Amino acid sequence: MPAPDPMILLGVNIDHCATLRQARYRGGPAVGGMVEPDPVALALLAEQAGADGITVHLREDRRHIQDQDVWRIRESIATRLNLEMACTPAMTAFALKVKPESVCLVPESRQEVTTEGGLDVVGQRERIADCVAAMTAAGIRTSLFIDPDEAAIETAAAVKAPWIELHTGAYANAYRGPKRAAEFQRLRLGAARANERGLTVNAGHGISYVNIAEVRTLPHLHELNIGHSLLSRALFTGIAEAVQEMKRRMNP
Repeated sequence: MPAPDPMILLGVNIDHCATLRQARYRGGPAVGGMVEPDPVALALLAEQAGADGITVHLREDRRHIQDQDVWRIRESIATRLNLEMACTPAMTAFALKVKPESVCLVPESRQEVTTEGGLDVVGQRERIADCVAAMTAAGIRTSLFIDPDEAAIETAAAVKAPWIELHTGAYANAYRGPKRAAEFQRLRLGAARANERGLTVNAGHGISYVNIAEVRTLPHLHELNIGHSLLSRALFTGIAEAVQEMKRRMNP
């Protein structure tokens, strides 16, 4: 009998728990006293519900997740910490101190509300290669958050990044429009090409309880990183149900 398809893992992004906290407590301590909600508490509940890892994005302007959050999560969770970060010397130095299990290099704009578009790996090849080498030497896996384009995938392989995270945002935005099929085909071809180059294929951005039925059929998927949709549902059902239902839909 053929081997069953491997289970797709779920990384829960808890950034927007911190967004809610910062809406009231920005500029003050990240934890203690009346400060709420606590992203670390949410991370632990997500783990208990079956999350395979916790993802946070420490932005340069610290708009949601704070340095203290990252350290506390690193010390508290039992699964894996995936640190999303800009490819800068300061963030590289921080990651090498924290030593998460993995980092995901993402583009970053001070004006955007959330990450939009994939990392320009071709234009920043040398800087990205240096960061990947530093992480690899420290035993940290590096993922590159990229659009499903041939040049980006080939460059990711060339700089020896072990993982990529395909940016599914364009597909999610087109889900109810005429470009949906074309965007999904881009993702399919990108995943296949990445696998041929020996890259582990993750995906994320805009994945919901609706489009997961199609996203999960992408070939060679290892992990999905999901935040906004999970936390939106958790407002009504609690984080445990939100995580468990997403996992059921990912791996029916």
